[in-house]
Amino acid sequence: MVDPIILEGLSYNEKRLLLALDSKGGSASPGELIADGSFDIELEVMGAASWLESKGLAKLDESVAKFYALEERSAVEQGLPERIAITLISEAGGRMPMSELAERMQGGDKIAVGWLKRKKLADIVREGDSNILVLADAGKAALGSEMPDEALLKRMAAGDIPEAEADPKLIKDLKGRQGMISEKIVTSRKVSLTPEGTEAARSGIELKKQITEITDRIIQSGEWKDAEFRRYDINTFAPAIIPAKKHPLSRLGSQVRRLFTDMGFTEMSSEYVQPAFWNLDVLYTPQDHPARDLQDTFYLEHPASIKIEDEALVEQVRQIHENGGDTGSTGWGGTWSRERAEAALLRTHSTVSSIKYIAEHPDAPRKAFSISRIFRNESIDATHLPEFTQIEGIVIDENADFNMLISIIREFYARMGFDQIRIRPAYFPYTEPSLELEVFFHGKWMELGGAGIFRPEVVAPFGVKVPVLAWGFGFERLAMLKWDIKDIRELYISDLDYLKGNPIL
Repeated sequence: MVDPIILEGLSYNEKRLLLALDSKGGSASPGELIADGSFDIELEVMGAASWLESKGLAKLDESVAKFYALEERSAVEQGLPERIAITLISEAGGRMPMSELAERMQGGDKIAVGWLKRKKLADIVREGDSNILVLADAGKAALGSEMPDEALLKRMAAGDIPEAEADPKLIKDLKGRQGMISEKIVTSRKVSLTPEGTEAARSGIELKKQITEITDRIIQSGEWKDAEFRRYDINTFAPAIIPAKKHPLSRLGSQVRRLFTDMGFTEMSSEYVQPAFWNLDVLYTPQDHPARDLQDTFYLEHPASIKIEDEALVEQVRQIHENGGDTGSTGWGGTWSRERAEAALLRTHSTVSSIKYIAEHPDAPRKAFSISRIFRNESIDATHLPEFTQIEGIVIDENADFNMLISIIREFYARMGFDQIRIRPAYFPYTEPSLELEVFFHGKWMELGGAGIFRPEVVAPFGVKVPVLAWGFGFERLAMLKWDIKDIRELYISDLDYLKGNPIL
């Protein structure tokens, strides 16, 4: 027996649907209900059907089928390019120069020749300076018969074809012909009464307009006196309300930015495209360093180079690379190449922002940071992307030392909620001493970034004589830690369900 509370809580459209389905023997499609005037639009049918299904009074069946439709009717009316080609070649005695076919087909010959070779309908032979198309046995046989794809297209011309009735190989080939055919997804729906639904439909329910919202007009007109008010059930299912929110990475960026500004840091920036001079040479990276190779760095073709206008700085950097200049270093030796230094590339680290900031603000004390996109020619896997973000920072201070650097790193990650990190010695061409920081993540140590104190060879050209602390942290890897994400690629997949479920704070 149907629960009386359920019957009392039925909406106007639910009652309409129950009665309409019962009059049609217990089941019907939305289209059939609209055709006989029971409903005006499918949205009304589906809304009522969903509610009846949740109450156990109806069952909603849905099936999805794929169909293939002909888009380019000329393929049937005039023939496929290869059909036109073999007909012309046959009329010419079974042989025809490719230049003559091009003239006869007025530009359609390139597609035709491709399909002639693919279907083995014709061979191309070289005679003198000309390429000659010669009909093959398959081409001769096709002259008097219909090719399989032609037969399929003719069937499509008469009506859309279900996926199950089409040869997958032929469909794949036809899809390769741009604009020839298209896919159509057809969804079929049917609503059926359950035994309880049939009982409800025959329980004497009456169709009567319901009031779901009290307005001043209803009160003033007195309409409410004779109206039926919709009964509400606070336990009834209601859709979740998903508030608007920023992407998790945007929120994390704001958090990092707020953290550094609260610590007195100024934000810095630089352009994506840089000459190797600022990205590598100024940072005392030798010109034969593996980081300069194509497998590590994205070099540009347009522009292929960027001229460095500051001749004095270029000369200082050249001397530092070749013999150490006035820094007391021996340099890297060899001959420094200005051409290599002016090669245009996508910045491989945000340290280029730091060194440009130092060039503009060489006076101490200074503190600056950036959250910058960088590019490296790396294979994509669970922890690597060719385009990612780096958290960069520098401190220029006469009292700065290695202990201060470690303290800043620990303070940053502690404020981000992580205090279990590992610091170990490392090597970078532009810092000494240097360190790398790691965290234990899903069974192994994951690198978070590197840091160190800039070598004199890096800061000497800008007149900086006090220590400069520098670091670069992985932004996406920080996000992986924060939200326990195992694959870095998940951060950039537009998964709406994941974004809706992500906490606001």
